[in-house]
Amino acid sequence: MTVKQLALPELTEACVRLGIPGIGLWREPVQSYGVEATAKLVRDAGLTVTTLCRGGFFTTVTDLDDNRAAIDEAATLGTDTLVLVSGGLPPGSKDLPAARHVIAEALTELAPYAAARGVRLAIEPLHPMYAADRCAVSTLDQALALAEPFPASQVGVVVDTYHIWWDDRAPAAVARAGAQGRIHAFQLADWTTPLPAGVLTGRGQLGDGTIDLRAWRQLVDAAGYTGPIEVELFNDTLWARDGVEALAETTRRYIRHAL
Repeated sequence: MTVKQLALPELTEACVRLGIPGIGLWREPVQSYGVEATAKLVRDAGLTVTTLCRGGFFTTVTDLDDNRAAIDEAATLGTDTLVLVSGGLPPGSKDLPAARHVIAEALTELAPYAAARGVRLAIEPLHPMYAADRCAVSTLDQALALAEPFPASQVGVVVDTYHIWWDDRAPAAVARAGAQGRIHAFQLADWTTPLPAGVLTGRGQLGDGTIDLRAWRQLVDAAGYTGPIEVELFNDTLWARDGVEALAETTRRYIRHAL
């Protein structure tokens, strides 16, 4: 999503040229290109699919077919991690605890299905400003509470700096998640203000905002995480630029601010 203006063949070519070894993919472009075709494209380029995003949006447990399809897609792509954005309040509801209960029930249904296909479910807490409409899971502690009834090999969490940097309990939660082997993905984005209208495209380029990205990298390292590190930016200014140039800049910023 950082360079969604690039078609998948352009993206894989640019990653190879810049020495980026893996790609975190989103379902929409993968489905447009074809799941098996995408898997072959990435594999033939010598790259790996680090995660697939996204499953989730659990407002009911009666229809989880799309999440099962997402799990199947992840398995076909060769990634072991499906990121879950859990969904907000059902229409007309003001009951956050009930929404989180629905998420827990959905995990009970999906975790065995995913495990049978070699895929882990990674719960991503989103900043509280998204709690109503996108994600009732707002903190890493809440995400861990949902994950801990399951084996760590089945359900874990995403550590995304954009969403948790403000939470003074998050460092302890990162350590706990690491001790349990539940950090299934680590994502970087910076926090810049003012936020744009709609707030979805407010993720800042690395180094442009207020997050100490290297400190978070060191925290996650100390927790024992050795997996891929993704940069996930939703940014209209970045999307309006030449995609290869934007990707090259992002690589330089990663080296400067997080390596």
